[in-house]
Formats: sequence, structure tokens, C-alpha cells
Amino acid sequence: MNEAPIDLLLTADRVLTLDKQNREISDGAVAVRGSEIVAVGPATELLSRWPAAPRLDTPGGLLMPGLVNAHTHAAMSCFRGLADDLPLMTWLTEHIFPAEGKLTGEIVYHSTMLTMAEMIRSGTTSFCDMYLFSAEVAAAAAQSGVRAWIGEVLYDFPSPCYGELENGFSYLDQLFADYAGHELIRITVDPHAVYTCSPELLGRLHDFARRHDTLYHIHLAETQDEVNGCLDKYGKRPVAHLDDLGVLDGRTVAAHGVWLEPGEIDLLAARGVKVAHCPESNMKLASGVAPAPELLAAGVAVGLGTDGAASNNDIDLFGEMDMAAKLHKINKMDPTVMAAPEVLKMATTGGARVLGAEDTIGSLEPGKKADCIVLDLRQPHLTPFYHAASHLVYAARGGDVVHSLINGRLVMKNRRLLTIDEEALALRLREIQARMAEMPT
Repeated sequence: MNEAPIDLLLTADRVLTLDKQNREISDGAVAVRGSEIVAVGPATELLSRWPAAPRLDTPGGLLMPGLVNAHTHAAMSCFRGLADDLPLMTWLTEHIFPAEGKLTGEIVYHSTMLTMAEMIRSGTTSFCDMYLFSAEVAAAAAQSGVRAWIGEVLYDFPSPCYGELENGFSYLDQLFADYAGHELIRITVDPHAVYTCSPELLGRLHDFARRHDTLYHIHLAETQDEVNGCLDKYGKRPVAHLDDLGVLDGRTVAAHGVWLEPGEIDLLAARGVKVAHCPESNMKLASGVAPAPELLAAGVAVGLGTDGAASNNDIDLFGEMDMAAKLHKINKMDPTVMAAPEVLKMATTGGARVLGAEDTIGSLEPGKKADCIVLDLRQPHLTPFYHAASHLVYAARGGDVVHSLINGRLVMKNRRLLTIDEEALALRLREIQARMAEMPT
């Protein structure tokens, strides 16, 4: 019987599947039909099955799953370099919150498109976003072809997007209606943090997330000030505060999780809470070092996030992997902590677990979505090649990615973006920068 035709056959010198067997295939290939992977194996075998299939061959290439950014604020690219070298609360209250008051849907759309270009160029194929004007964030992600989990941040005070808080719930209702069943966009529910949301709002939003069967994405225990403020106001630390409210469960994604005590780590594990680890942002803002090794040891699903470009200042997950591995080694004074294979999984299968999408993305397997990237290994800094995880964590850069496929759609080929006009976008961002500089704070 003849094989059903496929839409694309990707071949490369090496295929890194990151499946449960952690298979690495020399001279391998991935066959794609529609949005899904239908076969992974030796190139000779797949070529014999589909000899007439369209092909994308990469001699000297490494084909692997696309990276998953578990926590970011995509539109904050318009604030890149605006305010640096400051503590978190000073950075937020004196610089970022006033700047966000100038945002419009148009600014958010184009700023998000800039981040989509950066993500595609550096190997990220999925991201989880919490920000303002999220309808425009979703529109930009869908237009650029990037897979996304997107939520509108809610807090007790009025928003530059929807105004008074009650309007935020109507805004969320419309988002869920607009993206119901979308192949790339999943809407989430996103309270900002314990210091910007009342207990009533935190509980109400969790009920909203449960009704829509979606993620509950919140900043948690990011700074010592946050912990102290929660103790002063509620008599308990943030984790206990959220647990007493009944909002810690398997749908909860806790961003940062820096200031966690051992008992809190055990509680997060018991409740099935997932954590997005953002080492570069936490370092730059001097928020602290999250106990990622302890979280992983306790069985907590941990993914890597970049946070926003205003506090990182880039969205390159290859750099984030390198930093995550080295930060924890020096923090523990132990070179065996956070070994490269573990860190690589945090940026792929771990991120997929955080988003509840481990059956869909994160590895190259038949039946999963065709979200994959190809790196060019023919680089001085990638030669010689002994161990894939070591190279990807400690040596590879986002600029080594040459092709990117998301949901079966080629979005970058030979470093050329196929869904974004980069030149026009750069011009638009320069206009936005000039306009925002002229606006009163």
C-alpha cells in the first residue's frame, strides 16, 4: 500500500528527539503532514517511504524540538533598555508602570511582533505571556505563526487596557470567545501578584480559570520585599497565602518562585503547581536565585522563561539555558548541579509540562505538533561536536538557528523570516520610540 503523501521532509546530520528514550539519530529526518509529525527516523528510511516529498535538507545541521519560553511579557520589547540597574519595585513603580500608562493597542501589537521576530530567530516556537492589551499580543502571535499561551494581567487598580477592573472580566470573556479552538493561541487567566491583587480578586480569577479549564499564571515569591509585604499584610508568606485561598493546584503557573522555603517547595509539589524559572531577569534585578534544583528534585515541573525584554534584556532561550546552568553551579559551589541535559529539558519538555502541553510539544515524536528548529553546526564555536546537550546549553546561540517550523508551517528558512517584514517592523518601532519619548508621563 502506498504511503499517504507528506507536506515536508526535514533532514539533518543529527536529529535530537528529546523523547523518553532521548534518541539521537545520525543522518536523520522528520516527516511532517499538516500540523503534525508523522515519522522520525533515519533519513534513508524516510526517503524510501516518501521519495517525492518536498524536502528541506540541512547538511551539518542539528534538528531538534523548538524551545518553550514559559514566562515572558512580549510587548515589553518597546521598553528594552529604558530603565536598567534598579531594584524590582523601583524599576516597576517609578519607570515601568508610568511607561505602561502610555501604551496603546497599536504599540503593543508592533512591540509584540518585534519579540516574535526575536523568538523565531533564536529558536523559540512557543511562549507563555502575561501582559496588557493581550488581544493585540494574541493577534501578533497568530499573524507571525508562533504558538502561544496568552493572558491579560488583572490587578486591583485600573488598567491602561480595559480601565476599571470589572471591564477586565468582560475583556477576558471576549478573548476566550475570539480564540476558542484556535490552532495556535490558548487564553490564560493572569492575576499579576499577591501585592497587586486582593484575596477576593485572586480567588475570583482562579474560579474563572477553572470554568475555562485554563492556566492560572501569576508572579510568585519573586523578591524578599514581596514576601515581607505579604507577611505584614496577611500574616503569612505568599505561598501559604495563595494556598489558604485555594488557588494552588495543577493549573497554577508560578513565575519566578525565588524566595521559597523547603516546606513551600514540598507544598507546591503536592499541589501540582508548575514554576517558570527566569534566571537572567532575577539576576539583573537582584531578586535572588530561585531554588530550581530543589524544585526539580521535589518533582515540580520547571520551565525556563526570559521574562520581558525590559528586564533581561533579550528573549534568547539559548542564553537563558547557559545562564541557568552556570548560575546554580556557582550558587551551590557544585559543578555537577543543573547538568546540561537537565537544563535542555527545562527549555523543551519541561516548558511543555509547565504549560500542560507535554502531549503536544516539547519533543520530536509522531503525533506531536511539528514545532522544530534546525541549527547550523558548521560554526567555530560548535566544533568539535561531542555531546548535543553540552553544545546546546554551553556553546550554541540563538543566531545559530537557520530554520524554524511551527505547527507544520515554515516561519524561517535560511535565517529569513517568512511571516514578518523585519525592515518595516524596525521602522515602526523607531516611530513608536520617538512617540513614547514625547508623551507625558
